[in-house]
Amino acid sequence: MYRFVLNRFISLVPTLLGISFLVFLMLYLVPGDPAQVMLGERANAESLAELRATMGLDQPFHVQFYRFFTGLLSGDLGRSIRTHEKITTEILQRFPATFELTMASMLLAMTVGISAGLWAAVHRGKIADLLSMVLATAGISMPVFWLALMLVLLLGVFLPLFPISGRLSTHIYFEPITYFYTLDALLQGDFEAFGDILWHLFLPALTLGTIPMAVIARMTRASLLEVLGEDYIRTAWAKGLSQRAVVLRHAVKNAFIPTLTVIALEFGYLLGGAIITETIFAWPGVGRWLFLAVQARDFRAVQGGVLLLATIFVLANLLADLLYAWLDPRIRYDKK
Repeated sequence: MYRFVLNRFISLVPTLLGISFLVFLMLYLVPGDPAQVMLGERANAESLAELRATMGLDQPFHVQFYRFFTGLLSGDLGRSIRTHEKITTEILQRFPATFELTMASMLLAMTVGISAGLWAAVHRGKIADLLSMVLATAGISMPVFWLALMLVLLLGVFLPLFPISGRLSTHIYFEPITYFYTLDALLQGDFEAFGDILWHLFLPALTLGTIPMAVIARMTRASLLEVLGEDYIRTAWAKGLSQRAVVLRHAVKNAFIPTLTVIALEFGYLLGGAIITETIFAWPGVGRWLFLAVQARDFRAVQGGVLLLATIFVLANLLADLLYAWLDPRIRYDKK
């Protein structure tokens, strides 16, 4: 097991190197001049040439990539063309909002999705199974932007039950510490702010978590039905164990391995897919920041944001691989 963990961490090195190279290459090939964006359309040739030299844009590709990569190793992604702030600082300020939204969406998706999948598998062929799968299919089919707009209209405008933008109401004074608002509110014992934060979090979390919820429900049902047909499950039934004991004690753990893979993948997708949700709900996270960076042709900010999301996606898959051995003792990662 330890050898597997070490090998997996070592394999991350070329993976992250490849990601950094591809991100830099794609944005290098995108047409446009960052110097022109910074100085405006009326800038003269001398000013443009001077700024390109300052930013290193007049250097060959390999020189620019070397500067980018060495800065990446030292934690310096450069400065934003749009705001002139350090990209690392801007990401650190906005990432807590995106991570908080992603975690809330994932918790909602896992809770409802796994429960619905278990319920459907146990009641296979009955109305509960049919209803769960119909709702799951509908959840997968709905585009995120359409669902967000419908929730805004229904629960934010026609029935104004939830706020439709921001992380906190303007009348509540709150001083963040870590910028993870829910954690900061609990640490400060400010339960009014905590409730208001959850109130603002509900609609975007529901929007972002609907598709993963449906995917997890379908995968859980399919995996559990396959496991319930195994010989050792029939043996458990023959011993006279209750349905609860057979399903929860013997079947769920083995059936959860494919579901865990889906959860890890969906977690990475949520961080990237939060761009649409954050933009619609004006959520001040990395997704909305990336959207504004693309609009302003802020190439350096886009590089930093995409690299961050790709790295998190790779780490989420690594975590899923490590959990496999805990769920299924038959998996031997330490084989030579």
